[in-house]
Amino acid sequence: MSEKGIRCECGHLNKEGTVLCEACGKPIEGNQHIDGNDEKQVLEMRYEGSARRSQTYKRTFVDKTWAYFSSVKVGVWLIAITLFMSALGTIYPQEQFKNSPLPSSQFYVEEYGLTGQIFYQLGFHNMYSSWWYITLVALIGVSIIVASIDRYVPLRRALNNQKTKRHEVFVKRQRLVSKDNDLSDNEIESLKKNLKDKRYKVYEDDGHIMAEKNRFSRWGAYVNHIGLIIILMAAIFRMFEVMHVDDYVWVREGETRVIPSTNQEYYVENTEFVYEEYDPETQEQFSRALEDVEDPVPKNFQTNTVIYRTTEETLPGQEPELEEVTRGEIRLNQPVTFDGYSLYQAGTQLESEYDSMSFDVQLDEESLGEFTFYTDEAPPEFQLEESGLTINVDNWFPELEFTETGPSSFSKFPRNPGLILSIENPETEENERFFYLQEDIIPLSDANQIEMSVTDLDRRSASGLTVKKDNTLPLFGLGAGIFMIGVVQGMYWYHRRVWIHPKDGKYHIGVHTNKNWYGMKQELEKVTDGTNIKEFEDQQELK
Repeated sequence: MSEKGIRCECGHLNKEGTVLCEACGKPIEGNQHIDGNDEKQVLEMRYEGSARRSQTYKRTFVDKTWAYFSSVKVGVWLIAITLFMSALGTIYPQEQFKNSPLPSSQFYVEEYGLTGQIFYQLGFHNMYSSWWYITLVALIGVSIIVASIDRYVPLRRALNNQKTKRHEVFVKRQRLVSKDNDLSDNEIESLKKNLKDKRYKVYEDDGHIMAEKNRFSRWGAYVNHIGLIIILMAAIFRMFEVMHVDDYVWVREGETRVIPSTNQEYYVENTEFVYEEYDPETQEQFSRALEDVEDPVPKNFQTNTVIYRTTEETLPGQEPELEEVTRGEIRLNQPVTFDGYSLYQAGTQLESEYDSMSFDVQLDEESLGEFTFYTDEAPPEFQLEESGLTINVDNWFPELEFTETGPSSFSKFPRNPGLILSIENPETEENERFFYLQEDIIPLSDANQIEMSVTDLDRRSASGLTVKKDNTLPLFGLGAGIFMIGVVQGMYWYHRRVWIHPKDGKYHIGVHTNKNWYGMKQELEKVTDGTNIKEFEDQQELK
C-alpha cells in the first residue's frame, strides 16, 4: 500500500478504503482467494466497492464532522426530531393565529391553563420561525448534501471507470453465476444479439464481454435528494416576509386599516360586510335539509373591500396619501388578489360592536332635542340646537367592566359600551348625570328632572381577513417534481450488468442488478434462449 492508495496487481491505484479494485474488480481486503467456501461468498457491490470519504478519513475534526453528517442514522434522527417538534407546535395555535386581543403571555394561560403556559414559556407559540427550528431544518439539508456527495462521487467514479475485462474472482463471486460453459462462436453471437434486443449496451475487450443497461437508474436516489434539498430551502425561505406572508387582520365596517406584513405600503377598507342565511321558504330545494335545524344556517360571508397603496413615504403620525389599487368582494375561498398578495375571508364578528347610539332628551315630557354618539369619534360634548343645552361626556368606556376601583374599559373596542353623561338643567341650573349601561339609561340621582332615553342603536360587524403571499410555492413545486422524477427513475428501471469471462476455452458468466433479482432471473431466461448456457446459481440463496 502506498501513501496515496492501494495498488492492485492489475496496476490500478485505488484509494485507501476501496474494497474492490475499480479497474478489474478483484477484492482488495480479505477473501482474495476462491478456494473452499469462499467461492460462494457474494462480493459487496454496494457503491461498487469504492472508498467513501466518511469511512476512510477520520483523523481531523473536518473528517469526523463529515463522517457524522454522512451517516444515514443521523439523518433519520434529525428528521424524526424535526417531525416530533413540528407536531408539538400544532397542539395549540401559533401566535399569529390566536385571534385574540390578549397578549400571548396571557392568552395561552387563560385559554389552555398550565399546558398553555408551558407551551408559551418553551417558545412553541412561535416555533416555525424560531432559530432552533430553522437550524434543525438546515441540519437535515446538510445531512442530505453530505450523505449524497459521500456516496455519489465514489459511485460515479467507479461506474465511469469500470472495465470490460474483469478479474475471474469478480465474475465468479457475483450473486447470479453460470460457470464452465462450453459455448461456440455462434452461441456467443446469439447471446450478444439477445442482450442487444433487451436494450443492453454490449462492450468487448480481448474476448471479454460486458453488457449493461439502465445505469441512469442508479442516480435516482440522488435526484430525490436534490428535490428534498430544494423543498428544505423553500421551507427555510418561508421564514422571510419577502418570500412568504401569512398574517391576520380585523377590519370593521367603514374602517380602513394597514395590511400587516406589507411594510405599511397597502391598506384595506371594509366598505360593507354581507351576511346571508338560507331561507327554507324562498329556497325550497333546501327546505327538507333545514327543517330539523334550529339555528339559522349561514349562506354567505362576504366583505366588500377596497385596496389602497401609499403614494409616498409618510412620517409617524402623519395620515398617508392613498391611491386605489383594486376593489372586490371577498368570500370563503374566493380571495381578492393584488401585487402577489391575497386576502381571504377567515373570520367574522357579526354585529359585535356598536357603531352609534342615538338619545332623546326630555324635560316635563317635552323633547329638548336628540343627539347621536359615534363610538369611533367619542366627542366630549353635544349641543342641542332646539334648546341650546350642552351635553357633556364625562366618561367613555368602550368595553365596560367593573373593578374594585370602579368602572373601567377592558379594551378600546366598543363591544359593551358605557357612558357617563351630564346635562345642566335649565330650570334649576344643576348638573344632572346619567349612566348609559347595556342599552338603557340609568339616572345617577333620584333628584334628576331631565329624562333621557335610547332611540336607536347601530351595530357593525368586523371581518377577519387572512393575508397571504407565497413566493415559495414554485420552489416547492420544483422540488416535488424533481423528487418524483427520482422516484420513478429509481423504481421503474434497474441497473443490470452481465460479464462474460473466457478461461481455458470455457466461459464464466456473472450477473448483477441493483434490485429486482426475480425480474433479472426471468430476463436471463430470454437472453440465454438458443444457447447451451448452464442454469444460473443464486449464490445468495446457497449461503
